[in-house]
Amino acid sequence: MKKTLSRWLVDIWYKDPFIGVFLMPLGFLFSDFVKFRKFLYRIGVLKKHTLPVPVIVIGNITVGGTGKTPLIIWLAELLESEGFKPGIISRGYGGQAEAWPQWVDAGSTAENVGDEALLIAKQTGCPMAVSPIRVDAARLLLEKSDCNVILSDDGLQHYALNRGIEIAVIDGERRFGNGYCLPAGPLREPIERLQSVDFIVVNGEKSEDNEFSMQITGNTAINLVTGQHKPLREFNATGCHALAGIGNPDRFFKLLESAGLSCKTRSFPDHYKFLVGDISFPGPEPVLMTEKDAVKCMSFAGEQHWYIPVKAVPEEGFSERLLVLLQEKSKTR
Repeated sequence: MKKTLSRWLVDIWYKDPFIGVFLMPLGFLFSDFVKFRKFLYRIGVLKKHTLPVPVIVIGNITVGGTGKTPLIIWLAELLESEGFKPGIISRGYGGQAEAWPQWVDAGSTAENVGDEALLIAKQTGCPMAVSPIRVDAARLLLEKSDCNVILSDDGLQHYALNRGIEIAVIDGERRFGNGYCLPAGPLREPIERLQSVDFIVVNGEKSEDNEFSMQITGNTAINLVTGQHKPLREFNATGCHALAGIGNPDRFFKLLESAGLSCKTRSFPDHYKFLVGDISFPGPEPVLMTEKDAVKCMSFAGEQHWYIPVKAVPEEGFSERLLVLLQEKSKTR
């Protein structure tokens, strides 16, 4: 049911020109609610919290995946290379922990802290904490680590936490769909929200002068059981299966197609909790998946299962602009 509903909504937001118009009044109500909530924070009715270290928020204004996770991993590596000690906070979406906040490290489980948080912690090795209340996650992070800058994953709409830098990530292919707010369209906030962020990063080709493009690359597959590395192009000699439970599965399938692979594809809702039957297929063909999905399948995967790690490659100039702004924010604290 969930898979059918999510696909139906995506079709309305990005393909159907009529149903979205019918739902438009609900979108206006949602937009007004978002603006009123933001106003309450601005006048102090809802409390904002300021941390003793700079906070960089990475988020989006649309529902679904835009490429935030690879960008956060890239940012963590960039900051470390420049002598910073980054820590990371997130909501821990999909995690079923009995209490929050939760500390995240390589020994955590996706069931407890969420798939994206576990992937980020494993990839970066940075101190990380998660909680539906980002301020609580940040306080735990500061208590247990010596981080001097915090990356907030998907925190653009979490106004309870003051931030020094905002980065909005856009899907370059789907952009803003029909341009309406939920539920008529995919927008969490009106498009004009982008006028107040510091950076707009487009996953794909940019279309505006104030945007930075970012490419997602991946050319190696890793076996979930043996850890063997194999060039992705070597899978083009035989048929294969590909599955993805991410915000935009087609982007992953296109990555495989661009490497010359011909796969039978199967998509699932974002943050889907996989079962053995979901990743089992008759025959010897390899099964390829995203790394985000792989962290949830490790305990029951077989040697036919492979995942493809990806990297974000922002355009030249983005890192320099970001570091200059971060230095300015750090001096004013």
